[in-house]
This record gives sequence, C-alpha cells and structure tokens, in this order.
Amino acid sequence: MYERLIGVRRSLTTAPADEIVECLGGALAKAYGITGTELLQVDYRIAALLPLCGDGPVTSPGDPAWRSFDHQAEILHEDTLYLPVTMRGDRIGVLRLRPSPDDPRLRGELAEIATSLGHELAAVRSSTDRYSVGARTRRLTLAAEMQWELLPGRSRSRSSFSLAGQLEPAYAVRGDSFDWADDGHRAWLATVNGMGEGVTAATLTTLAIQALRNARRAGLSLADQASLADQAVYAHHRGVQHIETLLLELDLATGKVLAVDAGSPRVLLLREGEVVEQRLEAQFPLGMFDGTIYHAQSFDLRVGDRLFVLSDGISDATATNTRYGESALERFVRRTRPLAPLEAVRSLLGDVRAFVSGDLVDDAVAVCLDWTGPQH
Repeated sequence: MYERLIGVRRSLTTAPADEIVECLGGALAKAYGITGTELLQVDYRIAALLPLCGDGPVTSPGDPAWRSFDHQAEILHEDTLYLPVTMRGDRIGVLRLRPSPDDPRLRGELAEIATSLGHELAAVRSSTDRYSVGARTRRLTLAAEMQWELLPGRSRSRSSFSLAGQLEPAYAVRGDSFDWADDGHRAWLATVNGMGEGVTAATLTTLAIQALRNARRAGLSLADQASLADQAVYAHHRGVQHIETLLLELDLATGKVLAVDAGSPRVLLLREGEVVEQRLEAQFPLGMFDGTIYHAQSFDLRVGDRLFVLSDGISDATATNTRYGESALERFVRRTRPLAPLEAVRSLLGDVRAFVSGDLVDDAVAVCLDWTGPQH
C-alpha cells in the first residue's frame, strides 16, 4: 500500500507543472489499473465543472461529479469514481476515474491521492496558466483578472471555522473583493468595494487589500489596520477616490468578533433558524479624508452561528423594475442552513442570477462564515 501511494505521489511532485494530470494518469494506470483519469475544475461562476481536456462542461446539479463537489465525498456511479480535489477547504474540482476499483481500501487510497493533487495544483498555479485557463468558460475582463489573482482562495476550512466567498459578475467584476487569513487563534476577514469602473476600481481595491495585508502582517490591531490602509489610499488619491471596507477579526477560541465598519456591506447573522442584521457603527470609507481614526467594536458568536457579508449589489439586483430586496435575501439566507458555506454562497448568487435572468449588472460580493467552536 505505502509503496503504491508513495510512487503515485512522487509522480505528482516530479511532474512538469503543466503535465500534472497526465503524469498522474500514467501512474494510476500502473498502480491501480485505471485507464481514464480526468480533472474537472469548477469554473469562476461555480456554475460548471470543466474537464481539463476532452468532454464538455458538467452543469447538471444532479450529476455525480457535482454531488462529489458539493458534498465533498466519494461518489461511485456505475464503473466511475468521483473524488473531490480540495486544498485545505479550497475546492478546486473533482477527479473522475475509470474504472473504479471494487475494493473500498483502494478507493480510500485514491481519495488521498486526489487531496495530494489539490495541493500540487495550488503549488504550481503561479508557474503555469494551464489550470487557470482551463477553469474559464469565457475570457475574463482585465479588471476581473486582477481581482481573481488577488483572492486568497474561494473557500477555507479548519476545525474551528469554515468560510467561502464569491465575486459577481464572475467574469467581469470590477471593484468588489474579499480577503482572509488565519493563524490558528484568530481569523481575519475583509470585504471591500472600490469606487469607479474597470481597471480603475480594480487598482484601488488592490492598493487597499495589499495595505491591509501589510498592516495585518505587521501585527497591528484591527483599528490600526484600517488606519494604515486609509493613509495609503488617501496618500495616493487625496480623497478623490475611496473604498468601502468591512474588517472582521474572529477569536477562534471564544467566538468574539472585532469589527471596523468603514462603509461596509451588510452583515446578516443566522442563529437557530432566525436571521438578524448585525448592525455596526458606520465609519468613513478608507481614503476619504486625511488621518481618519478608526475604532473597533465587538459582538459575540455562538457555536453554530453563520455570518453572511453581502454587498448591496445583491439586495439591489433589479429585474423589471423590481428589487431582489431584503425580505427575499433574508428568506434565502435562512434556507442555506443545511448547506456548507460555498454551497450557500453559490445557491444565493444563483438565485439572484435567476431573478435578474442573467449576470448581475453591478458588482457583488458574498462571503459566508461559520464558527463551529473552539479547536480541540
């Protein structure tokens, strides 16, 4: 068993960056007798699973590949095995293998290999365009390219929390973005909405997020992170442009949340089936004035609570002069309780796209955070 696994993993780590899947296929054929190895990556809209080569996109929600992706589970369908390809909670896609071994032990080994594949794909992402290009159904705008390259990932999980985020319109987003990080004791989340259109908005967002990262990595408090980023944006734009921002810092042991609301999106709390808006003290957007002083406030989460951070591009989405609105938003947030954060975000934005019969016109960002309790 161990020699077989080691051999396949070695094929992953030694493969040329753009040939990882092909090298994996060759190794699986020798070690497991698998003749068909396909990687299906989730696209930028989380609406299709796209084979790296070969067949057309998988879009039907009931398809075994989607069931494996959504439930993060092994799915055996006829002679085909579907395995989630995930890296520390960041869902990359699904590995489709034919024929599937009958032995559950062998399928367990293949599940480990699919996880190893996720780590390798994440490691080579910056050195080859093959996988980024393979996850698109159409060309990204330049602004969208900048925004997606800026993201820390699309989902993240560990024993104490899980979260996921999505940008819309996925292939043409301009100024909305999000960022997160954790260190085992705390998790940080930032959502931003930059002024302007196209590359102007994307450039402003990039400046703000990099300034926030610089401050966070220097060990500054949440309020000081906001102040440093405010100074960076003001120094460059002198108040002509500013950026609406929400900063959250979650204590993973206690559930206490520190927050700086600098013209932020809405924060909805789902607790025991009820949805309430977490109201925060509004402060000036970053870069609006010189030398703004920011203050953090706090609120507490209970184990099992879910937070949604949603920009106004969602509730303000309009079809035939009718807004999607707060009541529809709260109803749908309530219905997401059984879903994992990425499924919840995907379902919500899918509902909004269905409401407007297409892509959103205005930028929108949606982030879902579950606090599952202290680590043990």
